Amino acid sequence: MSTAKLRETIHEYLSEAQSDSHEVQQKALQALASITRVSPQNRSLLAQTYGGIPALLALSKSISPMIQTLSLSVLFNLSLNPNLKQSLADMETINHLNSIILSPTSPPESTKLASSLICSLAMLDKNKAKFGVAGTIPLLVHAISDPCNAAAHHLLSTLAELVQFHGNCTLAVRAGAIPVLIHVVESSDGEDLSGTSLAVLGLLSKFDEGLNALKKTEQVVSSMVEVLKGRCMLSKEGAAEILVRLFDESEGCLADALNLPEFLTVLADISVRGSAKAREMTAQLLRKTMEANLVSYSDGSHMLLQW
Repeated sequence: MSTAKLRETIHEYLSEAQSDSHEVQQKALQALASITRVSPQNRSLLAQTYGGIPALLALSKSISPMIQTLSLSVLFNLSLNPNLKQSLADMETINHLNSIILSPTSPPESTKLASSLICSLAMLDKNKAKFGVAGTIPLLVHAISDPCNAAAHHLLSTLAELVQFHGNCTLAVRAGAIPVLIHVVESSDGEDLSGTSLAVLGLLSKFDEGLNALKKTEQVVSSMVEVLKGRCMLSKEGAAEILVRLFDESEGCLADALNLPEFLTVLADISVRGSAKAREMTAQLLRKTMEANLVSYSDGSHMLLQW
């Protein structure tokens, strides 16, 4: 199909999407979602259509869950084009996406799509600060704290993308992200959620604010060791990486670990049966424990490793 014909077709679908007929709207949005799902050219043509993005944003505020979901799907597809990320991330759109996440009456699918759209837009580093200014970080932390939130995995992935910006890390720590994420790790029945939560904790620990908050968290070492005893390798990698950072900064955390009778046994097991990354992290942890043992021995203390 020629570009001119594509433009005409997209314009027709967009006009129909604004029809008074719910059925016509739905079919038009389904068509737009379909043609923009795999075609960067179609996304660009839709974005270039006069009034296209404002119309989709208006439709995403529909009281109809289906119309809202379909329009968010189209907007998400548009966000996949790198050259559209900056223009899509205006404050009106960001505030609307925030309101969807905040509202307890939002359909789960709309919350998932709103979160995914934020994540996609935040992949452009210039956009990360915008979401921090708009208050997105505390909203995500609050939503993740709800154990019944069906969109938890999407929300965690979005938070992981946003906290790679230092300013957003600070906002997340101040919003109470550390205890919320540790609670998810400890209470989650799904290894997926635990692994993603640990990934976010690992990102937060790269900055002083996050690392300091982790060090001050009660029983954080025992919580990470419990993860090391689990089955999910992704979670083990995340927990081991966090322990490496904690041990680098806190002798107290290292002492806490050495006081756990199962700690060295768990490390030994992972060093043999873990993934490449888990084995690498475990090797660092074992080296740090050996160094601590040598220091303790030279000081005449009794914190000796029991093999």
